Amino acid sequence: MVSVAVLILGAPLVLYSLAPPGPFREGDTVFSDGEQRVELTTPRNIAGRIDETCLLDPNSPLIISRITDDPLNPLLVAHVQGNQAGEWPFCPVHAEVRLSARQVFQKPPLFGSIRQMLLRGSASN
Repeated sequence: MVSVAVLILGAPLVLYSLAPPGPFREGDTVFSDGEQRVELTTPRNIAGRIDETCLLDPNSPLIISRITDDPLNPLLVAHVQGNQAGEWPFCPVHAEVRLSARQVFQKPPLFGSIRQMLLRGSASN
């Protein structure tokens, strides 16, 4: 009985994680692919020094606000989400940043981890 409930509740997660990512769209949430240095759209003044870039933590959530029309290498403008401290060199929350599509991924790592655990579990049976 419990295994049926786990299967019913876990199936959507597995199906979602196996589905290919779609194209980037405005309003989508994406995640930084590792630690990334990105360009701020509005430079900030820190202790008399102008800073035009900031650092995103791995898997930092971002909400896409604009996308360029270049299909081969779209440039994304996104708002930083999450709970970073906002201390230099890290990006403050709600800062608007520019980054390329190769610097982000669309699915949170949680679903990939669950998929790997389930695949390992089914391979051992």
